Amino acid sequence: MAFGVGLAHVTINVLCGVSIPMNVVKLVVVAVAVILICSAPVFAQAPAGTSYSFAGGGIGAGLGAGLTIIGAGYGFGRIGGAALESMARQPEVAGRVGTNMLIIAALLEGATFFSLIVCILVNSPTTRPV
Repeated sequence: MAFGVGLAHVTINVLCGVSIPMNVVKLVVVAVAVILICSAPVFAQAPAGTSYSFAGGGIGAGLGAGLTIIGAGYGFGRIGGAALESMARQPEVAGRVGTNMLIIAALLEGATFFSLIVCILVNSPTTRPV
């Protein structure tokens, strides 16, 4: 047997026998390692006299913005997929479906922008220069 052949079915049984493919486990391990390596500057000491009421604001804003973009991308994909599927099933209502799809996409985009603005505001420092 050649190296790597037949290993696609290898799984890990964790949490009540739920099987997780090894590729997912490897991806999670690499992602955690990258996050831990890249987080070293977060623990750097701030200069004297700097005060923040919420020191993790940058991390929270970054995670919030990332989740917002992922959620918006998923939502836009679902909207587009459902609209195209319904247009394919009933071509005579394609105009109404397209209009409704654009309205829903605009509402989703507005909610996404609001969330991103909140993330930016969370990241702003709470102290003002004197």
